[in-house]
Amino acid sequence: MAEFIPFSEDDKLRASSVDLVSFLQSRGEQLRRLGHDYKLIYTDGDGVHDSIMVRGNHWYDHKNQIGGGPVKFMREFYGMSYQDAMLSLLGGYTNSRASLSKAPIKLAPKKEPQRKPFVLPDANDNMRRAYAYLTKQRFIAPEVISFFAHKGTIYEDKKHHNVVFVGTDENGVPKQAHARSTRSFGSTFRITVEGSDTRYSFSHFGKNDNLYVFEAPIDMLSYISLHQQDWQDSSYIAMNGVYESAVLNALETYPQLESIVICTDNDEGGIDAADRLGDILAENGFTNVSREYPINKDFNEDLK
Repeated sequence: MAEFIPFSEDDKLRASSVDLVSFLQSRGEQLRRLGHDYKLIYTDGDGVHDSIMVRGNHWYDHKNQIGGGPVKFMREFYGMSYQDAMLSLLGGYTNSRASLSKAPIKLAPKKEPQRKPFVLPDANDNMRRAYAYLTKQRFIAPEVISFFAHKGTIYEDKKHHNVVFVGTDENGVPKQAHARSTRSFGSTFRITVEGSDTRYSFSHFGKNDNLYVFEAPIDMLSYISLHQQDWQDSSYIAMNGVYESAVLNALETYPQLESIVICTDNDEGGIDAADRLGDILAENGFTNVSREYPINKDFNEDLK
């Protein structure tokens, strides 16, 4: 049994404050800068992966939808025990004892689970609950809902009666889906369907050069409901909070899109997301980028 090490509060604070970017670079990991963030790129038996974003002492795995601080990273990514994670982050030195090692522990990256095939949830025979949720709770314009419902990119699933927002490729083939509960009481949830390709997201592409970027499908539908005149001529995409890759893929697929309007929430998280996306767009050569703020926290509140 490994020797128990009584880490002090100062040890815990130092470990949780470790700059992950510098730490991972010191371990020889490959990191690519994207605006204020860094993308961790690594290879295992399933191929090359780049779903983990790192900033300071925080990280987030967009594919597996988990994140946290340095200790959790060492345990999740390297498969370390809590004690080994702490010792590696502290360089083997703690306040309770002398240095235990001169170099961080080297372990092979944790192998990711095999990616599941993407399968859309079965559709319900009707979308009464989803329609009621979108119109009565979210105040989305009925004609806007009907447009996407006829395309098959909004529907109600059969098992849980969630509203499902579907992202398709340029040929209309479903590649990604995001489900949201329609409950008016109790706990609610939002989840990305397993196997989703994050290069795609809920969207509409028109013929002019405008692309409006939103955090979530409800924000996108709310904005369209507020600006219905000739709305189909423009293009819109919802990042579902994390899918900057879907925006870049859309700009590559539809080269007529030259004017990008970032429409994230008017709060700290939304402003941070807008700054991050703006940096990523600039690094990829897109400079005609503007910001449109909702009057309230988000466009759904404006709609109400």
